[in-house]
Formats: sequence, structure tokens, C-alpha cells
Amino acid sequence: MLFNLDDIFETTRMITEHNLDVRTITMGISLRDCCHPDINVTAQKIYDKICTKAEKLVRTGEDIEAELGVPIINKRISVTPISMVGESCTANDYVPLARALDKAGKQVGVNFIGGFSALVDKGYTKGDINLINSIPEALDVTDIVCSSVSVGSTKCGINMDAVKQMGEIIKMTASRTADRDALGCAKLVVFCNAVPDNPFMAGAFLGVTEPETVINVGVSGPGVVKHALESVRGGDIGEVAETIKKTAFKITRVGQLVAQEAAKRLNTQFGIIDLSLAPTPAIGDSVAHILEEIGLECCGGPGTTATLAMLNDAVKKGGLMASSYVGGLSGAFIPVSEDAGMIHAVECGCLTLEKLEAMTCVCSVGLDMIAIPGDTSAATISAIIADEAAIGMINNKTTAVRVIPVPGKGVGENVEFGGLLGYAPIIKVNTYKPDKFIARGGRIPAPVRSLTN
Repeated sequence: MLFNLDDIFETTRMITEHNLDVRTITMGISLRDCCHPDINVTAQKIYDKICTKAEKLVRTGEDIEAELGVPIINKRISVTPISMVGESCTANDYVPLARALDKAGKQVGVNFIGGFSALVDKGYTKGDINLINSIPEALDVTDIVCSSVSVGSTKCGINMDAVKQMGEIIKMTASRTADRDALGCAKLVVFCNAVPDNPFMAGAFLGVTEPETVINVGVSGPGVVKHALESVRGGDIGEVAETIKKTAFKITRVGQLVAQEAAKRLNTQFGIIDLSLAPTPAIGDSVAHILEEIGLECCGGPGTTATLAMLNDAVKKGGLMASSYVGGLSGAFIPVSEDAGMIHAVECGCLTLEKLEAMTCVCSVGLDMIAIPGDTSAATISAIIADEAAIGMINNKTTAVRVIPVPGKGVGENVEFGGLLGYAPIIKVNTYKPDKFIARGGRIPAPVRSLTN
């Protein structure tokens, strides 16, 4: 592909002035051959395989970053859901497997390792039960392990028994990591329609249809999009959408170059580019500020859902034109604690939990990195999960919940997570009780639209 000087200078400005980066290179590693009846043997096999396959991942990322001048913020690993890997073990406690993941991830130098996961859309196996019960302790005693549980899909409906349990698991995780403001919950996400090639944490895992190893790359660039929109102030919405699409194309080409080079050097295959406008707490790197540049006084006010829908669609259209392998959760993320504009909108009272839920109908994921009062009940958290899963199930899209009930803190207080996770104001939660609904259990049937065969 040939570039002229203007293209090169524009890309340089995107990087140096507008926070363009490759948010993550994530290596997926299959652990399906690590199963053994003895959990200690399984743990050792997990450690050995990760250290072998990902030995050069971090160095390769650093080399590409230096040679191309493109910042690569995170190097990560995703693995086969551990509920499947551990199922042949006679032990019921999977914490040793989480420790093995943590140790291996630290050995090879990655930022996070995802896949302490279970897929229970229709029901549980022994491995699923063991893994879910192990989550609170696993996220307490490890530092870089991330966990996810899929509780529903458009094809399967929603496993309400799992929804009920995950509310309880989130509360237990918050309690065990209370001394760190419930940091364990920041590494735990509950999905509907989980995708098998997601490079972003906390929800990354390697799906069962994926190869032995694979490179998936997540590209970001809210600052680049906002800057581009500043040049079309006064233009109509069609012009705004076209500008976003063209900008997304340019961002995706950068990610494509990095992904292909990383896969080549690591002697593995290139999987997908996830073009997600993933914000950071840094000023100038906010999805909320993009929406405000389009014309909102403040994110969360009237018009927010419409502007976000247009943004998400334009980003995907631009990405699809730039790469044949766009996947993951491509679109716009709205994590509260990781977005300076979202934080401000919550603090000033414009952005509420209910409005965030409405926004998830049209964006990439769901209720993400939201701090809630520590006294929020497990049943209420389960009901929030059920609502979000229903949006995903009915609309045939991925939705997720990553909420953090911070022990001892209430509305108006802040919680500091640090680094990329940022900080968040505690947001108000509706206090009317859903306990009887959640106690019913069972399974919400798949919708009519699931009958597509």
C-alpha cells in the first residue's frame, strides 16, 4: 500500500497530538491440551504452555512500537475458558489454575491475562460450577487475571440461575477485595452473546473455534475522531457520519499494519482487528467528548442515544472498509471510570444508570466500569445483569455488566482504581427491590428471532 507525505504527516499527528494508539495486542492461546486429573499437573502445564507460546509477545510488541512509531499500550493474553480446562481435574477449587495464569502472565510480562471464564448460557457443567465458585478468591489472590461469565445469548435465552449467582459472586468479590475498593470486580464481567475473539479485558477469552494461537489487536482513537469532527462544525449529520467513517478507516489501517506484523514475527495467524473507541481517563481521549462535539451540551442529556448510535455505526462502516477481518466488539465503549467526559457527566448529574442502560442498546458492550453503592444487594445487581442481558438477547448483540459495589461507600463519593482503570463517582442505583423476580430462577426462553436456521 503506497502512502504520500500527507498521509504520513496526518498519521504522525494522530499519534503525537490526538492519542491514537494500538490499545492492545492480545495473543490467544489454546489450553485444551493442558487437561489432567491432577490439578497441580494441569496448573503446571498451563504455566509451561503460556510461557512457551507467549515468550516473545511483549518484546515483539515493543520492537514494532519502536520501529513503526505507533504506541502499543498493552500486551495481553487470552486463553481457553478455564472451566473447560479444569473440568477433568478431580479438585473442585480452581484457584490454583488462576494462580498459574497469574504467574505465567507475570513471567512473560503482559498487563492482563483473560480466560478465567465459564460459558453457561443454557446451564452448568461441573467445571462451570467449580470455576464460578472460585472467582472471588481467584480475583483476590491474583493481580492480572481477568474473569468473565456468559449467562445468555440470542440462541439460548438467559440462564437466570446463573444471573442470580453472579450477583452473589460480584458481592463476594467486592467483599474479598474491600481493602482495594473492590478492585476484584473491575476484573470481572458478565456477558450476553459473548464473542470468542475479543482482545479487550476483562472479557477476553479464546473461543473453542479459535486456532492454537492467534493475534487479535484492539485499536482505539477517540481523540482522533473528536479532532476530525472539529473540522466539520456546522455541517449536517450526514457530513458528521462521513467524517467519522473516514477517520475510522485510517485508524483501522494502522491497526492492520501492526496486527499483520505481530502475527508474522510471532509465527502465528492474524485473527481480527477490534476497532473500538476505547477511552482512557486522559483529557482528549473521551467518547463522551465526541458526543458533545456532535452537539450535546453534556453526555447523558436528550439526544445522547441517537448520537451514540450514529457514532457506533460510522465507526464500524469505516473499519469494515479498511480490513477484511474486523471482529471482537468493534464500535464505541462507554466505561464510566475510564472516560473523563463520562466521569464529568456522572458528577454533574446529567448521566444516570438508566441513561447508560439506554445507551447500551446502540453501543458495543454494556454497563462498564460503573461504581455503585457498597450496600447494593446481590439481587439488585442480578436484576441489572438480567436487564442488560435482555437487551443483548433481543437485539442480537453483545452486552455486558461490569459493576463495582464499593464496600463502605455511597452516592457522591469517589473510588480510585488507578492507571487505565481510572476513577469513578459512585452512581445512584434504584432501590426498589427485584428480589422475588430474581429468586424465581430458571431460564428466559430464546426470542423468536433466534429461529434463523
